[in-house]
Parts: sequence; C-alpha cells; structure tokens
Amino acid sequence: MTAIWAGIDAGRTHHHCVVIDDTGKRLLSRRVANDETELLKLLADVLALGDEVTWGIDLADGGAALLIDLLLNHGQHTLYIPGRAVSRASEGYWGEGKTDAKDAAIIADQARIRRDLQPVRPGDELVAEIKVHTGHRRDLTDDRTRVINRLHNHLTSIFPALDRALDLTNAGPLILLTGYQTPAAIRRTGARRLETWLRNRKVRSAAELAEKALAAAESQHTSVTGEKPTAQLVHTLAKEVMRLNEQIAEIDKLIEARFREHKHAKVIVSMPGIGPLLGAEFLAATGGDMMAFESPDRLAGFAGVAPAPRDSGKISGNLHRPRRYSRRLQRVFYTSALISIRCCDESRRFYDRKRAEGKRHTQAVLALARRRVNVLWALLRDGRCYEPIPPVTNAA
Repeated sequence: MTAIWAGIDAGRTHHHCVVIDDTGKRLLSRRVANDETELLKLLADVLALGDEVTWGIDLADGGAALLIDLLLNHGQHTLYIPGRAVSRASEGYWGEGKTDAKDAAIIADQARIRRDLQPVRPGDELVAEIKVHTGHRRDLTDDRTRVINRLHNHLTSIFPALDRALDLTNAGPLILLTGYQTPAAIRRTGARRLETWLRNRKVRSAAELAEKALAAAESQHTSVTGEKPTAQLVHTLAKEVMRLNEQIAEIDKLIEARFREHKHAKVIVSMPGIGPLLGAEFLAATGGDMMAFESPDRLAGFAGVAPAPRDSGKISGNLHRPRRYSRRLQRVFYTSALISIRCCDESRRFYDRKRAEGKRHTQAVLALARRRVNVLWALLRDGRCYEPIPPVTNAA
C-alpha cells in the first residue's frame, strides 16, 4: 500500500497543492483555482498517485470551505494545521523565501511526521449557522468599537468636556449627540428644554443627562476652528453607532434562537456564567463535537487555559500559556469565569482561595476557568445539567 501526503496552502481564489511520499519526495506541485471542477480534477489526480492519502490544510473555513467539504464528502482523511504552526515549522526547512508551493510542501511534511494534529470532521449544519452568525456579530462589534473611537476623537476636538461626561456605550448619550454637539447649542437650549427633548426620545435618566451636558457646556465658551463640519460628523457617527447597536441586538436574538435548538444548549447554559451568546461562541469554537476532545485536558489545552511547561536546565516548574490555542474559546471560558465569580458562590469560594494562596487576579480567574473546563466537559459527556454543590458545614 502506497501512502502519500497532500499539503494544501489555501487561499481565497486559488490553492496550491504539493504531494509527497513517505521519503519526502515531491510527487506533484500544482496551483488550482478555488472552483469545484478544478478541485475535483485535483482530487482525482492525487488519488491516482497512491493508495492511501492524508491531506493537510492550513484553513478550516472561509476560502477553504468548498475544498474541505469536497474532501470530506469523498471520505478523505484531512488534518488541520494552523497557519501559525506552518510559519514556525518553516524555520526548519531549507530556504528563506516564502512561496505558496513551499508552504504547501511544509504542510504535507507536517501531516506526514506529526501525530498531534486535529482531523477535520464533517460539520453540523446548525453549528455552521451559529458560527456564521457569531462571526458576523464579532465583525459588527469591531465596527462599532472603531466608530466609537472615531466619535470620541472628533467630539474631543471640539467639545472635550462633553466627551468626558458621556458614556458612549449607552443609548442616551448617543441620542443626545444626534441633536446637540456644541457648547453654544446646549446653552441656548437650556436644561429644561433639553430634558424634554430627551424624554420625548425615551431616554432614561433624561434630567441627569441634561444636567451633565449643560455643566459641560458652561465650562467651555470657546468655539473651536472647524467646529461646524466636525459637529456634523459627530452627528453622523452617533447615528452610525446607533444603527450598529440595532444590528447587534437583532443578531443577538437570532443567535440565541438558533443556539437553543442545539442538543447541548441546556447543558451549556446550566453552567453559571454562560448564557446563550457565550454558549453559541463555545459551539462555534469547538464545532459542537466533544468527540474531538477525548479528555478535559485536551479541551483545556485547545482553550489556552492549561499552562504548558517550559523547563530548561536546572529550572523546572516554569509554566506558560501554550502557543497554540483558540483565543475565541479562551475568551468564552475566561469571561464566563469572571461572571461566575459574581453569581456563583462555589466559583467565588474557589477564586478567593486562589487569591489567598497569593495568585494575582488574572491567575486566579484562569485557574477557575481551567476547573470549569473539567466540569463542562463532564456534563457534556454525561448529558446532564450543572447542579451547585452545597457548602460543607461543620456539625454542631
């Protein structure tokens, strides 16, 4: 039986494939369009070169989605090799230049020699939809952050006192900025009329917000050069943030509805600190398939909450964050651990114990996150919901 390895350096419009045998000899090197007909022809040509083919690819979605589905639909064993791992491995190969062909050859060789690579598994349609929606939500929140930063910059340039007084993550200040952007305009309106204007637009704590705005306006009587066009831009950016808030609220409802249809939804949200949004992020990051994680240690390593040893010489016990992990999944466990400290007595006791041992805040939260990985993994394995452990009391 002839075993061969095919490495794919995936791209948006084209992929590059290199096939090697068990000695590392290159049998094929081809650039192929990201097109079904071309990919099927490549598949046939590669299968003709050996009896047993192992594929390696450096993307698990995006531009590689069509290729991955074609390979899985044809029963091909496919391994995922992160781009960062390919970049690090390239230092051990001859030549300093970087080409698609070289990267594809490295991917093929890594698939040949490594035993720790994750296989790509057929996707769950519901999880795939959740992954798309959560990715879109992340794009929207990133866009909102950029727009808010621009809004801060422009408002500071003409009215720094108002910028300091407002929390632009709340709806009320944004509504205020759609109508009033300069000190003179707020002073002309006055506190009472401004409060009425805000109330008519259903702003909470309208009186308090109006007082803050008027106090800021009274502290500045200078009209800054370029105030008028900047004020118009502030108005436009505030409207843009409000529009993004509405889109995020809509996608949140959609994500929650789709998440609750998943078979593991009840188990996941039974964990203190994990709601539908973090639960959806967990499914998107893990694929919803716990078969890929045969132990909680494997899941913790993938989540980046299991310290990796880096001992050298006489130094031992030197633990650091692993280099390869899912930042998306780490955020799920870290954020949920933070929330659980406030809402779960057991988590709070564990956190306080770690702090008493001398650990810093971040270290204590990561330790709690690691413990929660064990709990969630066991719950998903057994298909049961979380039940709080009652505190131990000493008998009288």
